[in-house]
Amino acid sequence: MSIIKEKDKKYIANTYNRFPIEIVSGKGSLVFDENGKRYIDMGSGIGVTSFGISDPEWVGAVSEQLNKVQHMSNLYYTEPCVKLAELLCEATGFKKVFFGNSGAEADECAIKVARKYAAQKKGSGCYKIITLINSFHGRTVTTLAATGQEVFHKDFLPLTDGFLHTPANDFEALKKLASENEIAAIMLECVQGEGGVIALDKEFLTSVAEYAAENDILLIVDEVQTGNGRTGELYGYMNYGIMPDIITTAKGLGGGLPLGAALLGEKVESVLGFGDHGSTYGGNPIACAGAYSVISRIDKEFLASVKAKSELVFKTLSGAKGIESVSGMGLMIGIKTERSVKEVVAECNERGVLCLTAKDKLRLLPALNIETELLTEALEIIKQVCAG
Repeated sequence: MSIIKEKDKKYIANTYNRFPIEIVSGKGSLVFDENGKRYIDMGSGIGVTSFGISDPEWVGAVSEQLNKVQHMSNLYYTEPCVKLAELLCEATGFKKVFFGNSGAEADECAIKVARKYAAQKKGSGCYKIITLINSFHGRTVTTLAATGQEVFHKDFLPLTDGFLHTPANDFEALKKLASENEIAAIMLECVQGEGGVIALDKEFLTSVAEYAAENDILLIVDEVQTGNGRTGELYGYMNYGIMPDIITTAKGLGGGLPLGAALLGEKVESVLGFGDHGSTYGGNPIACAGAYSVISRIDKEFLASVKAKSELVFKTLSGAKGIESVSGMGLMIGIKTERSVKEVVAECNERGVLCLTAKDKLRLLPALNIETELLTEALEIIKQVCAG
């Protein structure tokens, strides 16, 4: 065992079941371990390094800002967060942005906005939020409560009250639950990532959006993993032809630096007032400069390339030996394998391809700009491993 692995085990809280690999360098979609072994990165830091490792434009933007000012409190104006907020609003039609540091913080902000809005409109008794079974919204006590998976709940009870869970793609069940309770908001992911990389049915999501609008229930779409080009559109909801009241995002937004955002639509743009919410590091100039370099490059041509690579993945893996099914959207893909997924991941690692898991599936979240040649090489290895 290397000295880094030994010290990690000794000094770092035992919350991660790490793979036995120490990454020391990388470029684009290739990373290298302490022995110089080459790996194709098909996880991108769980969908974070949107343009790969050490992307020159991202590094340049971050370095330039680092040499200006690395941090100021939100008591002062700084240019990068304003530029990024303007870019996000112009690209989506949302009106205001609140910046935090993570997806969980973005979801916490959305929950606070929804509860304040509902309290003002319908009274303090209207605070419940419906989420979906198999959803994942974060690891804080409140976002765990929002998460529709009991496996994440069991050791941390009692969780924050006021969250109701209903099956995905069952509109009648959701409508019945909503009719029996005072509901402030409905919160969901267009593609359930940690829940198995399963895309919601379009008919279900459009019905939910219509029902929410008719009943003045806020619709929150959690775009922490699906956002920033991952699904082949800038944000996942855009694949469904709906317009949420709030979306939350993080992961690929910062391109490798901690950054989360809640985008607020017209109905809720003025809900938060002075002192209602805050974040010491939210809107950090360096993180926002990096994010601006990411979002400004995700145009129609780039998104078309994401869709083309997605088609390549589905075409290559669907129906292949040892693969039961392929699910997901864009470059957010789940693969149900006949072999144990743990065995598949371990063998892929050995053969130089880094993959992730989601429940019992192999999960792929490569950099959005991964070279087609590298993607093809990785897919062939995955096929061979799955075939046994």
